[in-house]
Amino acid sequence: MKTISLCPVCLEKIDAEVFEDENRILIEKECPNHGKFRDIYWNDVESYKKYLEYDYLGNGMKNTNVEFKNGCPFDCGLCGNHKSTTILANIDVTNRCNLNCPVCFANANRTKMVYEPSLEEIRKMMVNLRNEDIPCPAIQFAGGEPTVRDDLPEIIKMAKELGFVHVQVATNGIKLKNIEYIKKLKESGLSTIYLQFDGVTEKPYLAARNRNLLPLKLKVIENCEKADFNSVSLVPTLLKGVNHDQIGDILRFAVEHRNVVRNVNFQPVSFTGRIDETKRLEQRITIPDFVHYVEEQTFGEISKEDFYPIPFVVPFSISAEIWENQPVIKLSSHPHCGVATYLFIENGKILPITRFFDVKGFRELLDSTFNEYLGKNGELSHLEKGKVILKISKELPRLIDSKKVPSDVKFKETLVKILKGDRSALSKFHFNTILTSCMHFMDPYNFDSRRVQRCLIHYALPDNRIIPFCTYNTLYRKEIEDKYSIPLEEWKNKH
Repeated sequence: MKTISLCPVCLEKIDAEVFEDENRILIEKECPNHGKFRDIYWNDVESYKKYLEYDYLGNGMKNTNVEFKNGCPFDCGLCGNHKSTTILANIDVTNRCNLNCPVCFANANRTKMVYEPSLEEIRKMMVNLRNEDIPCPAIQFAGGEPTVRDDLPEIIKMAKELGFVHVQVATNGIKLKNIEYIKKLKESGLSTIYLQFDGVTEKPYLAARNRNLLPLKLKVIENCEKADFNSVSLVPTLLKGVNHDQIGDILRFAVEHRNVVRNVNFQPVSFTGRIDETKRLEQRITIPDFVHYVEEQTFGEISKEDFYPIPFVVPFSISAEIWENQPVIKLSSHPHCGVATYLFIENGKILPITRFFDVKGFRELLDSTFNEYLGKNGELSHLEKGKVILKISKELPRLIDSKKVPSDVKFKETLVKILKGDRSALSKFHFNTILTSCMHFMDPYNFDSRRVQRCLIHYALPDNRIIPFCTYNTLYRKEIEDKYSIPLEEWKNKH
């Protein structure tokens, strides 16, 4: 498979080939000035091919800000070649931080330059996101460390006023030692705390963060419990040899604190920024590696068969779109960008949704049923909607193993309510589960422009551009921060 990639040295665009080698998928390329490069793209051929079955090409975006001139990935903004809408937008509200981690993108402490958009600039970026053909539903304030801004509660409140359904903050948690601050963020409308969480011992923090932050993380979870803030996502950055052996323990920690932890989103390290690139191959973790570690470390409680690629859920979105007669967001990312599964807890044990529910069969049932009753205009009449629900309700029991369904979950009834557009039922479903996912963001070594064009997670910038996550952190971050930063001493004098 041919694709466009980057030279890891000069970051110039070069041709690359993604190919099978024994039981691995590799990416290989050659720069005329810096030689050949080879990396592991996907560490399992079987799942690589299986996930391609769920590929879905999105309809692109009408609200594009730049022309297609130089070719992917040098026209980001977004250009008309992009295939997916913005599902989650990032806004870096500062590049200042109260840590100095070797694996981080932000670098105010090193460059002595501060990137910190004003409230008006942040508002402008959010308005731009909401003006998309399908308005962006979720926003994450990141950095740097967003909690070093005194006006963060005001920024969160502004996001809610502009119509963002979900607002989260990516944080190391240092400021969340103050329980009153958590309450203040909650009152402002914060939906989720996206908490950096690298393990359950001090080892990964010493290696990745240069200090033992475990006591801090435990205190943050305790404070969230006391403040009744019940939506925390744990975000481990995975490095082989550092914390890849703690994946199972992190999941067990999430289960123990499921009253506040709703999601664990593992992120294999991207070799961008200040990380020592000589460790690239020894620390590289691909999604199949992650899935293997999960199965191994949970002793089969969670298996590789329990995970599906992100676009697996697209038919559910299409069904909702037909039902509501209006466009909805679709997770049309590249099938090799990420995987996920839902975990229920029964008698203290992990129970993946796939153990009692045929999710693939349900997907096929939705497809066939909606196609059967759709009119020529692609819409359902009120009568047809009734027939759809009746048929799905009749067929559902054969897809559910009632003996294994968690005792505190009315699973069939909940699914039917969700299909009818009951958002409270959907919310309750999420509340009863732990969403376990892995997103593998790219770096210059494994960069694939085909994945970039399908990206769902974008950065909003002061110049009105909207840029995919992986290209921003690989190519555009320095340009933007250079353009909009001021010297650290000047910033200190102003503040």
